Amino acid sequence: MEKAFIQYLQRKNLSVASQQIYVRDVELFAQWYRKDLLNCTNKDVLKYLEHLQNDKQQGNKSRSLALLGISHYFDYLHQCLLIAAPPTALIKLRGTRKKTLHHIYTAEELQAIYDNYYSAFIQGFDDSHITGNMRHRSFLGKQRNYVMLGFLVYQGIVAYDLSNIKLADTDINKAIIHIAGSRRSNARNIPLNASQIGSLMHYINNIRPQFLQCLSTDSDKLFLPLPKYKDCKNRSIKMGGTIYRLTQQVKTLESSFINFKQIRASVITHWLKTQGLRKAQYLAGHRYISSTEAYQSNNLEGLIDDITKYNPF
Repeated sequence: MEKAFIQYLQRKNLSVASQQIYVRDVELFAQWYRKDLLNCTNKDVLKYLEHLQNDKQQGNKSRSLALLGISHYFDYLHQCLLIAAPPTALIKLRGTRKKTLHHIYTAEELQAIYDNYYSAFIQGFDDSHITGNMRHRSFLGKQRNYVMLGFLVYQGIVAYDLSNIKLADTDINKAIIHIAGSRRSNARNIPLNASQIGSLMHYINNIRPQFLQCLSTDSDKLFLPLPKYKDCKNRSIKMGGTIYRLTQQVKTLESSFINFKQIRASVITHWLKTQGLRKAQYLAGHRYISSTEAYQSNNLEGLIDDITKYNPF
């Protein structure tokens, strides 16, 4: 496979494993096609997908993955001006996604989750059964979790991305939070909700410094683990206990709550209704518009929902 295509995949920040899979898929297609790929047409790709189904006994999911790799290659050729248009552009396989639809919260319901957490775990929490230093740790944890919950219900952040937010990413004066890009998402600046600014300021000025004292170290991260997690080398493991605890707390408040993927789906759905498709794509950090389109209300029943998949909580 030509080196320039691999470099194209690298520029898309794809993992090495994904690059290898896409290269393999293109090589298999080229072996079947036996012609110059520059002359490939839409009908040729459809015949190949039919070959995978009839001769290779591949289901729609496997064929969809093969199509993805081939699409990357033709997009690369198109970007290099070697072909007029990708022959894969209008091809979509039906029946590759199945969804178990869960409750999508309205903006008012998301607000209620945030408010109810404050009432139950900040304002009205009875900590008399907690003794000694554990009472203070519990207090710090709930204050931090409340601010984290705000980013989940207002900014629709992926739960485990909370561990990557730095203190410098918050701009109280402009009322925005910067979310850095990753291999799977784009960077974006998301407005803060007026309801969360006060608690965020209190956390930064009063609560977070106490975390630093407990940890006896310095950190540029906005959210810090409680001491028992401080020696974990993997950051996702550090915050994993925190996310688990917050998940369990919200479940006590909301019977229809599954996990924070459900919250994110609700936020993106709300953005689509109020901000439009392109703005919702930006706020969600989606690299591809198709990822955002999947959340449109008329497509919800066809949306692949990982809310229950790989969910340990």
